[in-house]
Amino acid sequence: MFAQLHNRYEALLNKNNFVTDLLATVEEKTGIQKKYIASGVVSLISLYLLFGYGASLLCNLIGFVYPAYLSIKAIESKKKEDDTQWLTYWVVYGFFSIAEAFSDIFLSWFPFYYAGKCLFLLWCMAPVTWNGSAILYYRVVRPVFLRHQATLDSVVNNLSDKAKNMADTVTKEAVNQALKNDKNQ
Repeated sequence: MFAQLHNRYEALLNKNNFVTDLLATVEEKTGIQKKYIASGVVSLISLYLLFGYGASLLCNLIGFVYPAYLSIKAIESKKKEDDTQWLTYWVVYGFFSIAEAFSDIFLSWFPFYYAGKCLFLLWCMAPVTWNGSAILYYRVVRPVFLRHQATLDSVVNNLSDKAKNMADTVTKEAVNQALKNDKNQ
């Protein structure tokens, strides 16, 4: 099993992308093999997530920056599969963020919370068939959504109508106020 993980790690480091290009540049300048550089960086990030100040920020950056970059690439590609993959990630990320907003004040006090959160987000964005966002979407989010879709559509339409009416009222009031100020001058 270790040999298989090692081979996958080596294959990942030999792919052609921004990170591996950066690692190759650092390897060229320092003479240190990129597998050791990558392992060192991963180790430092892991230790920081476990013990560092601001682990929340680092965890949120990991959960946001890389997926945002790949989402932009997916939008620009002609394939539909990558669009679906990243839309699914963002839906699950949104649900997780809402749940976390209510529980983070308590959970953040648990040891290694941010390391666990980071592992969860990495699992959700992992390019594997057992990707966390796909599993959670198809087993939790989608069934709940389909069960309550009519109610949700009604609420969204109602809120949209109210927002439109409010925008119309504010616009009319602003125009009336501007005309009134013009007459007074």
